[in-house]
Amino acid sequence: MLFQDRRDAGRRLAAELGSFAGPDVVVLGMPRGGVVVAAEVARELDAPLDVAIVRKLGVPYAPELAMGAIGEGGARVLNDDVIAQVRISPGELAAVELAETEELERRARRYRGDRRPADLRGKNVLIVDDGIATGATALAACRIARTRGAAHVVLAVPVAPYDWADRLGRAADELVCVAAPIEFFAIGQFYANFTQTTDEEVLEALGIPTAPPDTGDLEIPVAGLRLGARLDMPDEAVGVVVFAHGSGSSRHSPRNRYVARVLNDAGLGTLLFDLLTADEAADRSNVFDTELLARRLTAATRWLRGHPAAAGLPIGYFGASTGAAAALWAAAEPDADIAAIVSRGGRPDLAWPRLAAVTAPTLLIVGGADDLVVQLNEQANTWLHGESRVILVPGATHLFEETGALEQVADLAQDWFTSHMAPTPVG
Repeated sequence: MLFQDRRDAGRRLAAELGSFAGPDVVVLGMPRGGVVVAAEVARELDAPLDVAIVRKLGVPYAPELAMGAIGEGGARVLNDDVIAQVRISPGELAAVELAETEELERRARRYRGDRRPADLRGKNVLIVDDGIATGATALAACRIARTRGAAHVVLAVPVAPYDWADRLGRAADELVCVAAPIEFFAIGQFYANFTQTTDEEVLEALGIPTAPPDTGDLEIPVAGLRLGARLDMPDEAVGVVVFAHGSGSSRHSPRNRYVARVLNDAGLGTLLFDLLTADEAADRSNVFDTELLARRLTAATRWLRGHPAAAGLPIGYFGASTGAAAALWAAAEPDADIAAIVSRGGRPDLAWPRLAAVTAPTLLIVGGADDLVVQLNEQANTWLHGESRVILVPGATHLFEETGALEQVADLAQDWFTSHMAPTPVG
């Protein structure tokens, strides 16, 4: 372990790059994690910061194995040895490249918006990532810089394999690395904290406001009350997921906020709001009043459909505990028009009179060690008439506090919502 986190790594890397300080330097960070490192370098060198947006082309059944990479401006790098070794067909390669091109374009819109890329003509360009593994994306980033007219390209990372210079050849004019250990298995082994970087952290590093107008923290008028809420809308969102909290929780739930960030990174908007006021939540009977919670959820959904940032977008529900019952109850209304539902450790039994009327595709996620709730969800699954599925997270209890459990929930929810809410490609 060498670095506490990416910011620490950036400061350590900046100390190795002091000789490059000057008016002709531009720093390019590779999203996502590399931008956080690059921000520290740019700050220390007093240099402008931009992004070099690249995407790895992963082998379909082993996505961590790179068979190449693509970047802005048509930059493309293929590892012919990997492609031949794992027998990737032209059709498989094209499918992966199409999907990654769509994500590359989404990130370009998200990270730049209307801003033009930095002018690299005649500049000394420092390309920064949080580490080098295969080097495929770094090669693509170097090609981007050269295509855009960089006079001198430096590839700089906190950590890389000992033979990284041989892997990268002459892609860059100079290579700078804090450490290049012989025993190298993954970049994350050299960081105490190597959690996934979010889009919001990238935008913060770039100094870009993360909330469009009329989003962020706000209040929703419901039945004479004003309920606290938070609306986050990524650029060109394909849908919005409304969170129904359970057991007296609120929009500040750390578990739901984590899931919301994952959904935001996947191009989905999220609305977290308080189903109950603080005084109402103090009365435990309100927490189990499914009909009351469902009415509040329906009202918030109606408000959301009229919001400019969500106009015309499909809406899904993510419910936890008793909030899942409220989501199912609300979705059963004849005019609900809910695109998809995900329940986390839900109590669908509290909505049993309405389950047969739920037509939205429903995913019921339950901790494998949450025995009673497993039984309730499996029984509820037989009552639902639309598409539905129960998935158990092995070893997880009701709050999914076990290592990696909540990450599995977030990944399952992301897959469910994107598969049921994203527009179907034409042609």
